[in-house]
Amino acid sequence: MAQEMIVVQHVFKSVTDSTGTLTILRDIDFSLRQGETAAIVGASGSGKSTLLSIIAGLDTPTSGTVFIDGVDLFARDEDQRAALRAQKLGFVFQSFQLLGNLTALENVMLPLELAGRRDARSAATAMLQRVGLGERLGHYPKVLSGGEQQRVALARAFVVQPAVLLADEPTGSLDFATGEKVMELMFELNREQGTTLVLVTHDRGIAQRCERRITIEAGQASEPAEAAA
Repeated sequence: MAQEMIVVQHVFKSVTDSTGTLTILRDIDFSLRQGETAAIVGASGSGKSTLLSIIAGLDTPTSGTVFIDGVDLFARDEDQRAALRAQKLGFVFQSFQLLGNLTALENVMLPLELAGRRDARSAATAMLQRVGLGERLGHYPKVLSGGEQQRVALARAFVVQPAVLLADEPTGSLDFATGEKVMELMFELNREQGTTLVLVTHDRGIAQRCERRITIEAGQASEPAEAAA
């Protein structure tokens, strides 16, 4: 059996302001094995993106913890969590998060350069060719369509061959047809690399394509019994 890649252990998240304390997440507890795909679904404001940020170590839980490939994220300091993210995690966002002053090639090269890879240019070129953008290497984000920008973002995420890919509404800024093509590409790359995929989405069709569907409602997580088995 594949090893557990993500373990979310009894995670609570509360925020306090002048009006009192609001509990966003309440005792979230699940695990995902290497290569598994999971969709996190729920109403707007249910805490889906907060949970994804905690899994990434970008936000801290009020209590509980998350293990990534056996490493307790919140037993590490911020710098150590950042180093783990660079080594293990890839990210895809609704808003693409490309750097506007860098070309498509330079955006994809960036995480490789930060990791000290000497083959950054050739590896980034090959990945952009894989996502169908071999003719757009020197183009800046502002002259790329939304679908092309998201494919650059996919290339940047997968070029480091992450153990875990976290995607937050990756088709939210795209029209239906473009979003379908981007998701097909994401699932293809995921299968090729054996990545553990956690996907926040409001799209039921996309959620159905994942092996697991975790619903966040009233701060708590649930999933169909057969999927959780």
